[in-house]
Amino acid sequence: MPRRKQARRTDVKDMRSILRLTYDQGLSVRAVSERLKLSKTTVSTYLLRAREAGLTGWPLPAGYDDDASIERLVFRRVGRPPQDLGEPDWPVVAREIKRKGVTLVLLWQEYRAAHPNGYGYTWFCDRFLSFQRRTHVSFRNRHEAGAVLQTDYAGQTVPLIDPVTGVITQAQIFVAVLGASSFTFAMASLSQQLPDWIDAQCRALAFVGGVPRAIVCDNLKAGVAKALWFEPTLSATFAAMAEHYDTTILPTRSRRPRDKGKVEGAVLIVERWILARLRNRRFFSLADLNAAIADLLVDLNDRPMRHVGKSRRAIFDEIERTALSALPTSVFEYAEWKRAKVHPDYHVEVDKTFYSVPHGLIGRQVDIRLTHRVVEIFYDHARVASHMRTSQRRGHVTVNEHMPKAHQRYANISPASLIERARKTGPNTATFVERLMVDKPHPEQGYRSAMGVLSLARRYERDRLEAACDRALVIGAVTYSSLNAILKAGLDKIQPTTGPLKPTPAHGNIRGGSYYQ
Repeated sequence: MPRRKQARRTDVKDMRSILRLTYDQGLSVRAVSERLKLSKTTVSTYLLRAREAGLTGWPLPAGYDDDASIERLVFRRVGRPPQDLGEPDWPVVAREIKRKGVTLVLLWQEYRAAHPNGYGYTWFCDRFLSFQRRTHVSFRNRHEAGAVLQTDYAGQTVPLIDPVTGVITQAQIFVAVLGASSFTFAMASLSQQLPDWIDAQCRALAFVGGVPRAIVCDNLKAGVAKALWFEPTLSATFAAMAEHYDTTILPTRSRRPRDKGKVEGAVLIVERWILARLRNRRFFSLADLNAAIADLLVDLNDRPMRHVGKSRRAIFDEIERTALSALPTSVFEYAEWKRAKVHPDYHVEVDKTFYSVPHGLIGRQVDIRLTHRVVEIFYDHARVASHMRTSQRRGHVTVNEHMPKAHQRYANISPASLIERARKTGPNTATFVERLMVDKPHPEQGYRSAMGVLSLARRYERDRLEAACDRALVIGAVTYSSLNAILKAGLDKIQPTTGPLKPTPAHGNIRGGSYYQ
């Protein structure tokens, strides 16, 4: 017997039982449902069909007691024919359903308010679904070999356990897939921030051994500065990576998974064929997790695909490996970019450390490129300064050439450098400069006095300055003012006695120093 006829006879039998239990024994819908092992919805639907056909009692009236009559009156009718055949304006329904808080139930109720004898809710939903299918046609994109690499993060994470503290960190799973061959790459990273995102992109390109013409990626905030569909603006670091590999970055639209349908499917496959197999394992380092993923990734790419008959690796070797551009000879160096204003002291702040720029840029906005080793500063697309990056906080890294002329005079001053410069004049001058700084609570307080002593070498002969320093040291007048007074008075030409020192009435005290003959 055909299956359809057998099903109809079963329906007629159920209808007889439902009518008998309802009208003869007076059971409720719930009781009939439990007795016949049918759902309450089925029982209610059968009773509704029976009432519309005029079957509202038991036993059945004459002429309706045979199976053919019940099947003709009840089961060959598809729904209740509406008296009002006017259909809703489906484009308006499609537009209204996008508004916040609007549901199909509300729209159907509004339709029935305008058409009381119109179609029911189920028919309304079915017709609206058919309208959407007609107007939202899916496009099956078949990518050329070497055309695109799609990348995304999986929603599922893997816990990493710190072996020392026991703290659990959720590792993020990055997935990349080539459009033509479905050759798949996966790895774990600690976050979805820009450094890990760039590193994952570079590792994916190294894994496939080439560069596609475009990389289709998620609209990641760390990598996409301005999410415009027609003219997206990438972050400076992401744009530099694309320039290094000579490829194009194509961010997808927000909440449009079909824009990167290939990687959406690859994410599902990675979750089922790799992450599901690792669900009972415990990982204590990112390296161990990536090693386990790499082992299962080999099996994933080498397994024949059911509907193709070839593995991903075989198709990749056959059609896509040679279609990729060659990798650059150098590895991309990750660098972050930031903008900063040059401070009045011609320095910019980077991670609480201050780096100098030419003093003429005070008050200007500059671009700063940060790598692990170097800090480069650009103004108007030209590099104006470069410094080795330091981990010292609140320190200053200054280049003398960046200073004004007046500041360069005092650059790189230290007690040792001042004494060394004084030694070029003579040992007495070097000793005098050393005493200038030793007698101060801090050597820096004697820098200006020492610079004044060195400036005297430009006005007086070397022998006179040496003799004046010798006399000042003997009489204990170790100040710049005293030394300058000795030279002006010509006292450097008088040799001090070796006996007891007595004050000279002619001169007495000169600006804090006692002079003796």
